[in-house]
Amino acid sequence: MRPVMKRIKDFDVMELDLNDEDRRQQAARCMNCGIPFCHHGVFYGDGKAVSGCPNDNLIPEWNDLVYKNQDKRAFERLTRTNYLPDMTGRVCPAPCEVSCVNALNGPGVTIRNNEKFIIEQAFKNGWVVDSGKPAHRTGKKIAVIGSGPAGISAAWRLNQLGHSVTIFERDDRFGGFLMYGIPNMKLPKEIVARRFDALRKVGIELVANTEVGKDISAAQLRQDFDRIVICTGARQARDLTVPGRDLDGIYQAADYLKLATQSVLEDGTAATTKLAGKHVLVLGGGDTGNDCIGTAIRQGCAGITQLEITPALPKERTAENQWPEWPMVLKNGYGQQEARSLFGDITRYTATATGFFGQNGHVAQVEVSEVSHFQPIDGTQKRIKADLVLLAMGFTGAEQWLFDEFGVTDKNKDYTTNDGQLFVAGDCRRGPSLVIWGIHEGRMCAEKVDASLHALAASR
Repeated sequence: MRPVMKRIKDFDVMELDLNDEDRRQQAARCMNCGIPFCHHGVFYGDGKAVSGCPNDNLIPEWNDLVYKNQDKRAFERLTRTNYLPDMTGRVCPAPCEVSCVNALNGPGVTIRNNEKFIIEQAFKNGWVVDSGKPAHRTGKKIAVIGSGPAGISAAWRLNQLGHSVTIFERDDRFGGFLMYGIPNMKLPKEIVARRFDALRKVGIELVANTEVGKDISAAQLRQDFDRIVICTGARQARDLTVPGRDLDGIYQAADYLKLATQSVLEDGTAATTKLAGKHVLVLGGGDTGNDCIGTAIRQGCAGITQLEITPALPKERTAENQWPEWPMVLKNGYGQQEARSLFGDITRYTATATGFFGQNGHVAQVEVSEVSHFQPIDGTQKRIKADLVLLAMGFTGAEQWLFDEFGVTDKNKDYTTNDGQLFVAGDCRRGPSLVIWGIHEGRMCAEKVDASLHALAASR
């Protein structure tokens, strides 16, 4: 990583790359284990968490090929399952690395960074576009609604299988949360744009600024396309219904991060003074909350307070949370590390906001309370200064109105719905999740769509 006090001066990428020789040595740390826990997703915790790669990436195989300087073969093996290593290689939390056998006695193999190396070699040598071109065209037309990881993955695979694909995106730029939800310092937007340039080159049509159900009707899509795949994500943000919520200066985190990225795209990556003198309160301790902290720092804020409603995690693994499970331990994200370096500390409470108080219609103070079982504890209330409040409390699921527009009542595990023309994949089916899950679901959904078209042709 770039040094903290240098990287907070801009929105440029934080993570540094190894040179090629060191990268191949890193790949050589892969031991081709008899049981490679890294490449097979094993569920635990009542099926809510996964150890290893949920996309079943062939990790030991392409690690060995990187070590042997066979990058094209490594790319071919990697992209048998993962169509977007340019994204996962930068933003995946990498449960594969945690379940790497090397992680029993130190850090696991840097699998995520190895993915990034492979895909950069592929773009440099022109392999990406060649891999996405179909051998023939079927004459079938597929509409994909949403251009996030699931939508891209589904479109890429459907195009490979010979179908003509059109992606509809309601925003002005393609990528969903890849474009507007993840800050530039983690995922540079030219990387996202490069992927969509590749989609165009393989024959996929891209339609932006078009919201299905509003700018184009569901009936029109039914008429124009043989199949429709809904990949709109889990965009229904969790909110707070407490006094003062309607004051100015209180934003959903996704809205704030979108505005920040739009500013970077328009004005460049230098740090700004947009929040000079402002105190920021972030509600939520996950990755999005961490991204809000890092972004607010680069916009020149004067201080940050963070609230997390869940109890603090232990500093070390418990007996119930052993390898190869994801370590449920207290961690400091990059934004929190930056805040400590800049401000000396970051005030972090296990608490929730119970009221907002303003001046001239703008938030100025927030009443916070300690919590027990997610409920405020009477008598623990206190007020803190806040000029900007960012609600990073996660998402509850998909926006339902689009499904209602199409008459979809059932979203099945096999990506089908109650309507044979409609399919669904990604977070709008399974709920808020990781980029790699979206890629997996898009790929598997594409295979299901293709099978349905073959079955229809065989029945005639």
